[in-house]
Amino acid sequence: MGQKSGANDKGTEEDGMSVHSPSKPSSSALRKGLLQVDLEIRLLEALETYPLSKLSGMHRHFVLYSLTEYLQRSFNRQFTPDDVLQLLDRFYNLEMMKPDDEDAEILNQEEDFCLPQSYFLKEES
Repeated sequence: MGQKSGANDKGTEEDGMSVHSPSKPSSSALRKGLLQVDLEIRLLEALETYPLSKLSGMHRHFVLYSLTEYLQRSFNRQFTPDDVLQLLDRFYNLEMMKPDDEDAEILNQEEDFCLPQSYFLKEES
C-alpha cells in the first residue's frame, strides 16, 4: 500500500546519503594520502640543502645518498635511492638530468697531473 521511507529504501544508505553520491575515502586511504603529501614536502625541504642541479654532475651519487638519508631520518624507515628518484620524477624531468655521452667521456678522461711551466719559471727567479 504506502511505501515506507527510511534507511531501507533502495536509493539511500544508512547514513542518509544516496548510493549514487561519491563515496567517502576510507581512513587508511586518507592516512596514506597524508603520508604521501608529508613525504613530498620533506623531499622538497631536503632539496634546499642538497640541490637538484648537482644530481646531474659528478656529485650525483652523493646527493642521492644524502636525500635518501634525510628521508630515512625524517620518517624513521628505510628508503632506497630508487624510491627517492621515483619521488623526484613526480616533480622534475629526470631524463634531462642524465649526462650526455659527451659529458660522460669528459668526466672519464684521465690525465696525469703536472704543474704548469710558469710555476717553475717563478721558482727559478
